[in-house]
Amino acid sequence: MPWFLYLAFKQLFPTGRRFPFFTFMSGLGVAVGVALLVVTTSIMGGFGQGIRSMIVDMQGEIQVVPLDGLIGDADALMAQIEAQPGVAGVTPYAKGVVGVAFENKPAYPGILGVDLARVAKVIPLDRYLLQGRLDDLDDDSVILSVMLAQSLGARVGSKLEVYSPLLIEKLKQDEVLLPREVRVAGIFQIGHQHLDRSLVLAPMRLMQELYGLGKGVHGLNVRLQPGTDEFKTAAALNAVLPNTRRALTWFEAEADFQNIIRFEKYMVFFLLTFIVVVAALSIMSSLLISVVRKTREIGLLGALGGSSRQVAACFCAQGVILGVVGTGAGLVIAWLVIAFRNDIVRVLARLTMGEEVFQQFYGFVNLPSHTSGADLAIIIVGSIVASTLAGLVPAWRAATLKPVEALRSE
Repeated sequence: MPWFLYLAFKQLFPTGRRFPFFTFMSGLGVAVGVALLVVTTSIMGGFGQGIRSMIVDMQGEIQVVPLDGLIGDADALMAQIEAQPGVAGVTPYAKGVVGVAFENKPAYPGILGVDLARVAKVIPLDRYLLQGRLDDLDDDSVILSVMLAQSLGARVGSKLEVYSPLLIEKLKQDEVLLPREVRVAGIFQIGHQHLDRSLVLAPMRLMQELYGLGKGVHGLNVRLQPGTDEFKTAAALNAVLPNTRRALTWFEAEADFQNIIRFEKYMVFFLLTFIVVVAALSIMSSLLISVVRKTREIGLLGALGGSSRQVAACFCAQGVILGVVGTGAGLVIAWLVIAFRNDIVRVLARLTMGEEVFQQFYGFVNLPSHTSGADLAIIIVGSIVASTLAGLVPAWRAATLKPVEALRSE
């Protein structure tokens, strides 16, 4: 080992002494910054992955939407799409907003019309049912989201009145259209606060009747076979579909929402990066103090034949070592926090408002986590580079000291 590297290790970890306070605090600053960055990006990545999974489960990897109103040729279009490589299933959908009332309790949820004969190929509704069976769903019944059912006080078997925007259109034509009475065939829970709060699932024929769609639908949901690239498949579909139809990937269909999540992740990452910067500045100031205190020793090294470059490498290496040690410790801390994240959240929930209230307002008690390899690489490299740069200024200061003047220093 070169003497200047050996000396760098000895200055940071001297033999026979207590662990140096400078080394501990400098490494701790880097470790805390790295741990916060890793934990934050992992949690944000977990939310992104959870939302991606929820979107794909509820609408498939690709949506085919019309550019001119409704899709009237759904059967022919679905047959064309199913013939494409990598497509596992296609189902039509129609969506909107309705008014529902149960025992004089009103609500205005979103409604999703599904084709009962095809929906199982794309959307695993059975997985989300808490009560009832999908086989019990018919043209005179609906399935309610769990929080909507709780707010209305409705149960399986309850009778609801459904008011659609078609009522207003009929009134404009001096016609009276009575609300449609339907039965609650089941209750579902997806795990997303917005969907669980206000969503009604209805058979396609009932949805078409409520909105006056005739045989038309609002779009098609496409499920792909495992391992199929949705972006390439969407491009292939757009090449064969009519000009009035367009295939969108799940990311393109929810582009605004995904961009908001990505922006939040980058902003949090940017703000927490300042912790690593502050830790690097702390390393730089401590090493500068060390250069001042060891001025005579630096002069002695020069007098014994050490070059300016070697003296500089000694202090620069200390910054690298602190960066590596602090980054390693930060990764260990981050791993522990991520491993016990749900226990930490539960303790905080109990100490503040209780788990049920926490779940109601924040929509989760169990935190998702997904650590991206690219994010992890950026954090590791960035923290080590920042620590290395922090050692350059003290290294330059030590390299510029002249041995004769340094030996005279008091």
